[in-house]
Amino acid sequence: MKFFNFHLMPYAAADLDAIEKNGSAWVTYSNSNYDPIKGAELYHNYLDELEYAEELGFDGVVLNEHHQTAYGMMPTPGVLAGALARSLKKIKIAILGRALPLVSNPLVIAEEYAMLDNLTRGRFIAGFVRGIGAEYHAMGVNPGFSHERFQEAHDLIMQAWTRPGPFEFVGKHYHMRYVNPWPRPYQDPHPPIWIGANADPAIRRAARMGDCWYLNPHQKVETLLRQMDIYKEELDTLGKSFPTELPIRREVFCAPTHDEAVELAAPYIKGMYDAYKTWGQDKVMPEEDRDITQEYEELAKDRFIVGDPDEVAEEYIRYNEVLGVNHIIMSVQGVGMPQGQVLDTLTLVAEEVMPKVRAA
Repeated sequence: MKFFNFHLMPYAAADLDAIEKNGSAWVTYSNSNYDPIKGAELYHNYLDELEYAEELGFDGVVLNEHHQTAYGMMPTPGVLAGALARSLKKIKIAILGRALPLVSNPLVIAEEYAMLDNLTRGRFIAGFVRGIGAEYHAMGVNPGFSHERFQEAHDLIMQAWTRPGPFEFVGKHYHMRYVNPWPRPYQDPHPPIWIGANADPAIRRAARMGDCWYLNPHQKVETLLRQMDIYKEELDTLGKSFPTELPIRREVFCAPTHDEAVELAAPYIKGMYDAYKTWGQDKVMPEEDRDITQEYEELAKDRFIVGDPDEVAEEYIRYNEVLGVNHIIMSVQGVGMPQGQVLDTLTLVAEEVMPKVRAA
């Protein structure tokens, strides 16, 4: 089992009451509420947390892309990945992921990812997503063409990484007279491609387009089991083997006792899932899992990993046995959560959970 630390980099100083009154932290919550002094401090704190993961023995860190929102100050994750490429010496760095349909020229992503693959000397993981509706409002892109643009951008990037240049690429949405990016990827033929997917058709797309499906953090295990059958069926149709890497992201909160963990986690998880609703996240989820504004006790059933070290270890092992996942991507940083609580969870997982899981 591999362990990764995921970060959204939220603006922790955000006024949650003001966000609730506004109706969303996305697009319409004024950036006049952003304090650059506090924001700069947060960026450095968050980089410290990710660097601490290597000290603790984690296998990788994960960055993410979001635009015009207080819940994720990472519009350009490659900037932070570049900084981490120098400070992290052993573990992998993943961007999960870049929303391909939002860019006017996918070659920019091909070049950015190839640079990161070189800087890390092959420790980079490339994540591609289609992105949710709020992203399209934030970037002024018509979501009606998102499926076409995602496929076409993916194809252009793959060709840029695997075909000798220069050559011309002609598509419906992207026409490049010259495709000849420098540098080429460090890994041959390219970094591992992880595709995030929520809905059933997207699961099939992940099988076609990626090296593995990156399992969504919001679905219940029962739903993921049903979707795993879809994924395997599509792999069989394509004549592709089941991936050697299968990652799942989950909100993870660990404390010395179960009651302490629940007390720590509940307000942050409930707040985050209420925010997901305002983003329209539920609209891209399977119908059976769209009820994401329930009370914490109902919401927590089979969606999060919350408990003492023994309970968290048991859940990790169960996910491996039931779903076959072998990469646990931990979301620990709740919006407004003090950094000390984040570091406590990371430390407890590293010292008491990871040894139990690796020995199982």
